[in-house]
Amino acid sequence: MLLLAAQSPGTSAPARGAPLSDLVTLTAVFAVAGLVLLAVSVAHRRGRIGWLQRLADFAEETSGLPGWAAMPQAVGAVSLIVAAFGFYWDVSWHIDRGRDPGALANPAHWFIIIGLAGVALAGILSVVLGQDRTTGSSIRFGRDWNVPVGGLLLSICGLIALAGFPLDDIWHRLFGQDVTLWGPTHIQMVGGASLATLAMWVLAVEGERAAKAAGRPVDPKAMWRFHLSLAGAFLIGMSTLQAEFDFGVPQFNQLFQPAMIMLAAGIALVAARIRLGKGGALGAVGFFLLFRGVLSLLIGPVLGRTLLHFPLYVVEAAVIEIVALRVPARAKPLTLGLWSGIGLGTIGLAAEWGWSHIFMPLPWHATLLPLGAVWGFVSAVCGALIGALIGRAISPPADDFLVVRQRLPRGVGVALAAAVIAVLALPLTSTVHPYRADVTMDPPLGIPGGRVHVTLHMHPANAAHGAQWFNVTAWQGARTGNGGLVVKDLRETSPGVYQTDGTVPVFGEWKALVRLHKGRSLMALPIYLPADPAIPAAQVPPWPNVTRNFQREKQVLQRESVGGSQWLQRPAYALLGALALVWVGSLGWGLRRLEGAVPPDEPRRGERIAPTPEPERQPVGARS
Repeated sequence: MLLLAAQSPGTSAPARGAPLSDLVTLTAVFAVAGLVLLAVSVAHRRGRIGWLQRLADFAEETSGLPGWAAMPQAVGAVSLIVAAFGFYWDVSWHIDRGRDPGALANPAHWFIIIGLAGVALAGILSVVLGQDRTTGSSIRFGRDWNVPVGGLLLSICGLIALAGFPLDDIWHRLFGQDVTLWGPTHIQMVGGASLATLAMWVLAVEGERAAKAAGRPVDPKAMWRFHLSLAGAFLIGMSTLQAEFDFGVPQFNQLFQPAMIMLAAGIALVAARIRLGKGGALGAVGFFLLFRGVLSLLIGPVLGRTLLHFPLYVVEAAVIEIVALRVPARAKPLTLGLWSGIGLGTIGLAAEWGWSHIFMPLPWHATLLPLGAVWGFVSAVCGALIGALIGRAISPPADDFLVVRQRLPRGVGVALAAAVIAVLALPLTSTVHPYRADVTMDPPLGIPGGRVHVTLHMHPANAAHGAQWFNVTAWQGARTGNGGLVVKDLRETSPGVYQTDGTVPVFGEWKALVRLHKGRSLMALPIYLPADPAIPAAQVPPWPNVTRNFQREKQVLQRESVGGSQWLQRPAYALLGALALVWVGSLGWGLRRLEGAVPPDEPRRGERIAPTPEPERQPVGARS
């Protein structure tokens, strides 16, 4: 009777892709939308319709930027907000509730689909609108059709991210559901949308330069505020792949967290300080904290999902601002990046270390040393130098005269790329130790409340010494209990004996396991897993007294990820890796093109601008 009380029929949600009815619906919708967009684009370029240009003109009058920059910026900004909300809601949804009954049954998916489609639409609008005259960085597609490079980059990011949805379903059908944010197609969707923020920044710079060249410069204060919002959005984008750590359910080495925080801070905040000047880094952090704070309130208390945490970044921004007081940001951006990186990798990293003990769900303990400090420092320096290159590319060529570009020493670019790849790739490898534990649960089987205190007797007794985290995690129980995520630390009460500091649920659709992260090892010991016929997977009962072995954590956390041969996985990973290279490489190419462009009314680099007499006043409405 006790065993029957603990059993669960398991979830009926599919484990290998969405239902065909959902796929047919989505395919039909996107096919119709694509045909309509193609028809409108062709009609506009051939001069058969005028309403699209009128909308662009209205956006130009409102913002001061050319229509091919202003209208896509509005569409892209709204779309990214929608996609970001949907993304974080979706992650919390899966943590609390598990798999979806279908792609269209999860309300968060609608926000993601609409948001990603809007990002792609924004890029396509910029390409279709284009303009008659070159901007210096634009690409000529026809005799009177010059496409802004920012619009092209935005299209690439948006389309690659949007393509992740059908590819994700194909991946699930081949290999099962990889219930992690860092699945290949998930990274494709998240990464494409995140880097779209930089593409929008490039497009804004192009538009600002074009407006100035046409004799209609945008109000500097309004443009500064606009660039500030783009810098904050860029920081938000650079921080999205930290979400597993932000929610407290990371499936990867904790070394990734300080590395990703330092990379995001260096890339986004150094670029912000160079482009915006004094206060730019702090302003970008203010935008970030406001947006992420509102998201946390919406997803946590309002929607009742697991609370979303976030890095602080305030100390990192202050470090960059202080360095910039001594190093001229526009004249010596790489020097600023180097010294900022050193400050971020020491003072900034120490501040985030303290913040992890105040707000983050998994604090950084001394066991993370010394590798955590090394990984954070290297990432901070690399990120700050990359941010300096980005900031240099999106900054005005000069104020009073054009400064000769500070050269990147030969080989530094290759070293930067190699270092970033190393800090992100090396922690991916993991090992498993032959540990086991005697598990005792009180009361037996959680009767009557379905919740138990867990006691572990570890073999060997020192197996958990020096662990980055050692806890009991229960998740995906929102359908049958209050809340959907419970994390209880294990405290050592006597040598080799550990107890939870509270109870954990072991009934219904909850999944409960012991998690041990020690060095390069990520291990798990299941306490209770419901039966899952869709995988199929048998129930792991919550026996009151049982001895179980630790196993590779991925086998427990991602037990839906089954099927598919290694020979099929390798080309699939290679294809997705090629897509990632396309969007990252295209952004690098676009930034170089933007930096090397010289608008028609500006001299070449290093050429001083001679004083010119005050121009004669022209009639109102005259265009140069």
